[in-house]
Amino acid sequence: MPRVTAAPAAAPVTSAPITSDASEWGRVTEDGTVEVREGDAWRPVGQYPDGTPDEALAYYARKFDDFAVKFGTLETRAQSGGSSASDLTKQANRLLSEVTDAAAVGDLAGLRSRIEALVASLSEATTKEAEAAKAAMDAAIAERTVIVEKAEAIAARDLSKVQWKQVTVEMTELFDAWQSHQQNGPRLPKGAAQQLWKRFRDARSSVDKARRAFFSELDDVHRSARDAKARLVERAEALAPRGVDGIPAYRDLLDAWKAAGRAGRKADDALWAKFKAAGDALYSARAEQAAADEAESAPKIEARQALLEEAKAVADEPNLKKARALLTRIQRQWDEVGRIFPREKERALDDRMRTIEQALKSREDVDWKKNNPETKARANDMSSQLNESIEKLEQELAAAEKAGDAKAVKEATEALAARRSWLNALRG
Repeated sequence: MPRVTAAPAAAPVTSAPITSDASEWGRVTEDGTVEVREGDAWRPVGQYPDGTPDEALAYYARKFDDFAVKFGTLETRAQSGGSSASDLTKQANRLLSEVTDAAAVGDLAGLRSRIEALVASLSEATTKEAEAAKAAMDAAIAERTVIVEKAEAIAARDLSKVQWKQVTVEMTELFDAWQSHQQNGPRLPKGAAQQLWKRFRDARSSVDKARRAFFSELDDVHRSARDAKARLVERAEALAPRGVDGIPAYRDLLDAWKAAGRAGRKADDALWAKFKAAGDALYSARAEQAAADEAESAPKIEARQALLEEAKAVADEPNLKKARALLTRIQRQWDEVGRIFPREKERALDDRMRTIEQALKSREDVDWKKNNPETKARANDMSSQLNESIEKLEQELAAAEKAGDAKAVKEATEALAARRSWLNALRG
């Protein structure tokens, strides 16, 4: 915060020692009245009936010395700086009032002149001080206005969509900044201070009101979700007697749980622990049943594994009819074994048997294509045509060789090679 520091005042016009020589500035009349000289005139200041004239003058001289000490202190403070010029001026004027017509013996006129000179020298410093104070005040008002405007900007947001944790932190920081400025900054004029405080208070009140409304509504939402989830917990716990059969219903309840919304972290954690425990009991029953089924399936697994070993002979049997008969018998025994648990192991065994079945089917498909009467008839007809073509080409080759026609020899040779290759392919 800006602070106003008084500039050192100009040195007094004179800094000569202030004299209080009683013999020079005072006297005692025959009737005991003590008088002080001011210029060419003498002014009575009082009486000292119980002492000698010297004691009487000394008494009033000490009073003058007190004034001189006060002035010296003021003069030193003015010269050293750091003190408020306006405060020093007030003190100097008060001392001037005390010195005027004072009941003291000393150079009162000189002291008054020195005080008046000090007041005059403080005048410029007082003006500068007032200007600095005004600048500091203006800066303080501007700083506090910035705080107010930030608070108003927060209040102007769509408070239905803000992150309240962040907004609360921002408003708290602004309020702390306001208090710090109020405690450590210059005192603002009452009117300006009240106006700024009203703006800040109104903005803060608007934010607080919206925050309370938000959390009130959130409490209602949490309460509704909490009640709904509590009912879901009761329904989930009621499924326990059904064991494994209760799992489908529990899954439906889990979907309803996800749709119920948030009930607040603490309530959600507590309710979820109960809901999950109810589900764990059902899944634990399923795990126990699965373990029992797996134990019961162990002999069946061994039986099917033995059948798979026996089925390996299907691939080694060259006679397809015998291979098919062997596989059919194994398949019948396979089905007689019955269902196996867990399902994953059953699928793995079925996949291995399916591979053997597919291999045999592929062999049968090849055999069918090879021995199909229609296919064989077409092959025989094609063979006859190729044989006739080869016989004709051989005659053409012999004729070309006899005639020495190299081109015809080459063409007949290439054609013969192609037909013989096709014939070999048909014969398999």
